[in-house]
This record gives sequence, C-alpha cells and structure tokens, in this order.
Amino acid sequence: MRHDVVLRGGSVIDGSGAPAFRADVAIRDGRIAAIGRVEDADAGEVVDATGHVVAPGFIDVHTHDDSALLSPTGMVAKTSQGVTTVIVGNCGISVAPLELDETPPAPLTLVGGRENFRFATFADYLGALEAEGIMTNAAALVGHTTLRRRCMPTLERAANAQETAEMAREVAIAVEAGAIGVSTGLDYIAALPSSTEEVKALSRAAAELGGLYVTHTRNYFEHLEEAIEEAIEIASDTAAKLVISHHQATGRDNFGKAAPTLSRIDEARRNMEIGVDCYPYAASSTVLKTQRCDKGVPILITWSDPHPELANHYLADIARDWACTEAEAAERLLPAGAVYFQLDEADVRTVLSHPRTMIGSDGLPHDDHPHPRLWGTFPRVLGHYARDLKLFSLERAVHQMTGLPAGEFGLRERGLLRAGFHADIVVFDPETVIDRATYEKPAQPSQGIERVLVNGRTVWAGGAATGLRPGRVLRRARDVSVHLAGARRGCAC
Repeated sequence: MRHDVVLRGGSVIDGSGAPAFRADVAIRDGRIAAIGRVEDADAGEVVDATGHVVAPGFIDVHTHDDSALLSPTGMVAKTSQGVTTVIVGNCGISVAPLELDETPPAPLTLVGGRENFRFATFADYLGALEAEGIMTNAAALVGHTTLRRRCMPTLERAANAQETAEMAREVAIAVEAGAIGVSTGLDYIAALPSSTEEVKALSRAAAELGGLYVTHTRNYFEHLEEAIEEAIEIASDTAAKLVISHHQATGRDNFGKAAPTLSRIDEARRNMEIGVDCYPYAASSTVLKTQRCDKGVPILITWSDPHPELANHYLADIARDWACTEAEAAERLLPAGAVYFQLDEADVRTVLSHPRTMIGSDGLPHDDHPHPRLWGTFPRVLGHYARDLKLFSLERAVHQMTGLPAGEFGLRERGLLRAGFHADIVVFDPETVIDRATYEKPAQPSQGIERVLVNGRTVWAGGAATGLRPGRVLRRARDVSVHLAGARRGCAC
C-alpha cells in the first residue's frame, strides 16, 4: 500500500524516553504506518529529515486556548513550537457551560471577553470545535469558577448545599459530553471563598465517570505546603486522579521549597496517582492582583482595559509616574493582566528536572502583550534546558512533553511514535531549536521547528502555518481515559 508521507532518514525520538535511532517514518490515513526502512516507490511525498529529530507532537497540558482554538490563527503560537494537542479549561476557567451578556469577572477574562461565553452546555462547546475545525487536537476540562458563575448569585462566599449539588450535576453532564475532568483555580478571588467540601463534591462527580481533578491550588503564595495538602486530600477522598497545575515555589519566602514539595508529592504517589506540570520560566503571568503589589516583585503589565497604552510597562514605573503606590496604580489599571517575576531559577530547574514533571505553557492568547511562554515554551525546554544547560537528555525532554502527558491524561494512541498510533509528529533541528519570544517581544515563533503534522496533515512547515485544521476533539468516552482509572478500573491508557 502506498504511504501518504514518508519522513526520510531522521533521528527518531519516540517519546518513551528510549535512545534515539535512525529510521524512516511512514504515514497513511492519519496514522503512523511504519517505522524503519521505507522505499521511495511506496511514498506519495518524501520529506528529507536528515540531520533532524522526528518526535511525537508535543502535548501542552496546561493552556487557556479554549477560544483560541476557534480563531483562524489563534493556534499558530502553539503549532509553530511543535504542539499538536492542548488541554484547555484549566485553572477553573472554561468557556462552557456559560452564557454571558456582560463582562466576565476575573479570572474568566483569561479566556477572553463575554463574546466567548456563548455555550449553554459543554456539548455545545465541543460541538462547535468539531463543526468549525481546529488546528490542533484538544481535550477539555470543565471549570469550577465557570460553574460558580453559572450556579451562584455571588462569588464572594462558599456554595451552599443546593448550589454545590447543582455544580456537581453540571460536572457530570460535562464529563458525559466528553470533558476529561474538572479543574479549579482556588487561588483566584472568585474561587478563594469556596470550601474544600464544595470542591470535593465536584471532584467526586468527575471521578465517578472516570474524570480527573486538575488544580491551580489555593493561596500557594502564602501557604504553599497547605495548598498541596488540600489538593491531595480532595483527590484522595474522592478517588480522583490528581494533576497539580504549574507547580512552583512562588515568592521569596518560598524559594528553595521546590525539592521538599516534590518529595511530598512523591510520598503521596505511593497511594494515589498524581501528575504535575510546570512552565520553563522564572516568571508567572495571570490577572493583575493588588495583593501581589508593593512586595518588591517586578510586575510587567500585559493588558489593561482602562489603560491599554500601558501594556508592556512595569507597574513600578507607572506608580512613579502617577505618584502613588503600586497597589493604588493597580486599582486604576483593573481589569488588567501582568507578568510577575517572582520565581527562583533554581526552583524552576528542580521542578523541570523531576522525571514525572510534564510541560504546560500556561500561555494567555488574549493578552495584548503576552508572557513569552505562549510562543516559546517547548523549544525553550529542548534548546535551553536540554541542549545548552544539559539539565536532562533530549530524549528525556521529549518524553516529558509527549509520552508522559499522554499517559497521565490517558490520551490513547498519542504521545509515542508507534505503528498504528495517530500521526501527530514534529520534525526539529536539535542544533538550532530555541525559543525566540522574549518579555519585550513575546509574539515571535521559535527557531528550529521545521514541520508539524496533526493527524498526518502538515499544519506548520517552512516557518509558516498551512491553514489546515485537522485537529480532533479528544472526548473522554472516545479518546481519553484516566490513569486512576487505569490502575484501579482497568481503563486502557
């Protein structure tokens, strides 16, 4: 049988962590047909991959691309760095199920304005992705804060019993429709008042249907250890697979705590399944929070509704010009977003180098001046941390971005180069691959990503998007099953 595409003569890193080997990779009907020696006569198109690495497409496990998926060019930031699958709906923020006719409250603004909240049901959202076509594959979480806004008249308190039950029903409906689990953003003001029992009810509703509990933990700036303990308690009590989002030691008081917190997570893994992700930068990005101001942390404004002209300006400079404190300046800028330079590079490297750490960009595609992680996360891991700093091998780096997340999130027949698996593939130059996005100029494609294929079709080549939208929605019932799951209920992972 004739193959659609043959990637000829590349160094294959298959995503398992095994050493690289020289081979051709043949693709037919969106799947990997063969890995080995393939004759030219059997190929419709031959791509010379000599001197390049052929690897599984990267899986961005922590994104806010919910609405970007529906934009004609919204996913170029991801395909240009080799990403072929994204997990959306993180930090308690999903665009469904919620319809709004007013400006959404923070942090729902992280996925755009009210025009993006137009889906009465989770099934409506997944259906829109399928009907309109998407550039990458996508698996979606349903957000706790979104449900609080849907089911509660105020976000300034914990949910009562009736509201909690209603939210739990909505979680079950979303997971039945194809959501892979529920997420929380417990550090945000809209979810901070929620009770642990409220969150347990939603986690339990997801877990009973094979869904995950994915959490941006509560108040980890001041109470890092307690935040991790709460996450472990919630998942343990509800029999959910836990994923801790963007694990970090935030703020000077927490510097040096990456190693002991990872040890605590490893200890808990003896009795439960826990995944962890991080991004490869020593600065975070989210909505502007007045309580984070005047603490000696440099803060770069990424957007501001009342003062859009001040995007890409430092808050300290704005406060000086306005002759006020940073907190007072922040109040005048709200609603707004910011980059916080509040992480220690040694802690970042400690988390990155843990063998169970996945990579998630946590990029914000709706920011006027985004954090460079939106465009540069995955090439930065390959070029800066693996090749230049030799923090780990290239094979290990690829594994943490492909085979590991596919296993943690239960993405079947993805994340590895295997005959019969879906042909999500990236071809990159190991000598030149690097991020080019900076804090000053963040929207710049990375270097060294030569070709990206999603389900066997090229979405990025020669430094440009092809315009194709061959991605698929990875619904829980079809393409996604849970690791907890795999260990205790016999699900295929």
